[in-house]
Amino acid sequence: MTSILPVKAPGAAHLLARLAQDTLGGPLPLRLRAWDGSESGPADAPVVVLRSRRALRRLLWQPGELALAQAYVTGELDVDGDLAHGLRTVWAAQREHGLRPPRLSPADRARALATVVRLGAVGPRPAAPASQARLRGGLHSRARDRAAISHHYDLSNDFYRLLLDETMAYSCGYWASDDEGFGPADAQRAKLELICRKLALAPRTRLLDIGCGWGALTLYAAERHGVQVTAVTLAREQAAYVRAQVRERGLSELVEVVCQDYRDIQGGGYDAVSTIEMGEHVGDAEYPAFAAALHRFVRPCGRVLVQQMARGRDAPGGGAFIEAYIAPDMHMRPLGETTAMLEEAGLEVRHTESLREHYVRTVQAWHRTLEERWERFVRLVGEETARVWRLYLVGGALAFEEGRMGVDQILSVRPGPGGHSGMPHTTHAWYEGLGRP
Repeated sequence: MTSILPVKAPGAAHLLARLAQDTLGGPLPLRLRAWDGSESGPADAPVVVLRSRRALRRLLWQPGELALAQAYVTGELDVDGDLAHGLRTVWAAQREHGLRPPRLSPADRARALATVVRLGAVGPRPAAPASQARLRGGLHSRARDRAAISHHYDLSNDFYRLLLDETMAYSCGYWASDDEGFGPADAQRAKLELICRKLALAPRTRLLDIGCGWGALTLYAAERHGVQVTAVTLAREQAAYVRAQVRERGLSELVEVVCQDYRDIQGGGYDAVSTIEMGEHVGDAEYPAFAAALHRFVRPCGRVLVQQMARGRDAPGGGAFIEAYIAPDMHMRPLGETTAMLEEAGLEVRHTESLREHYVRTVQAWHRTLEERWERFVRLVGEETARVWRLYLVGGALAFEEGRMGVDQILSVRPGPGGHSGMPHTTHAWYEGLGRP
């Protein structure tokens, strides 16, 4: 008598791959490995590991980027191997094949629900991870802006010391040389020197550094060029760090550190104003007033340098993950919109320079440091926060690489009497010797 072997039921990965194909309008460009050990998808594709049904439940409650990010930072979802390769594959498929949720009929929805029930993924909405920002109050009110800045920049000075090079510059470097020995700290010093040259900083000129971070530009301008600097930040951890560095380096007569909102800055007549990757935090509706403040702070013929991230014309900018975990309430716009607002405020835009490819190398260097010191980061801030930063740095480097995000230096001048600018006729002197240590 011939025995009849039971037909093996399809595993969770096969059911999920079928469901994804139906809801996205095409096959997944990834291989899935589910919590029951089953796998489905192209053998040579990046492997996405679903460790828990909770990851699927997050997507049911909130389909999209944020739910995927929540599942990743909690470890419910992972990528086996190179995370950058996995993200690059997904974005390429989205561009090339237009994977988008199609319009589902009631019958399609019923079949999808039946699959989810069969997988045991139905349940209450999972709570947001602890590392996700929770802001209250009116958008870009002083209190909310302070909380948004604190969420990211007050993580701890120890964390940023571990991540950044000795300059403590947390912004795009300027890779002025391709020599093997030219590293991240050299790129940051080249960026700082380039800014000082563009602003024509000299001994005893007065610089207002808005959003000074950990004081990279403030300290460099004071030490190397003898500049009188007023450094402004909303982050208390940053202010404490810069004040300690000012004391340690004997710069108290040159540097004043103020922990306040830019809207509360009094006075003006500065020879130069810098704002390095702070304008993204100002807000969309608030930016014209910010541009007007830059004009007000600087004297006639004084210069303003804005280094600021931008988004592509048809790109979303930071996206849901960045805004929920890294830079709450951040707003990016295309470069042309920013220059238009600066000019509407009365500043004359004289020079713009894209540093997009420079940011790819800068962020990749930070990511290498994160991976090399992974266990130390986990001990310092916990695995969830470390995973937030891994996703942030990998995704950020790819966004700059693919042109969805950019970063620019915009040099403006407040015209003097008769339109006098005080600007040089040529700019080649700004770049001489930047690649040399």
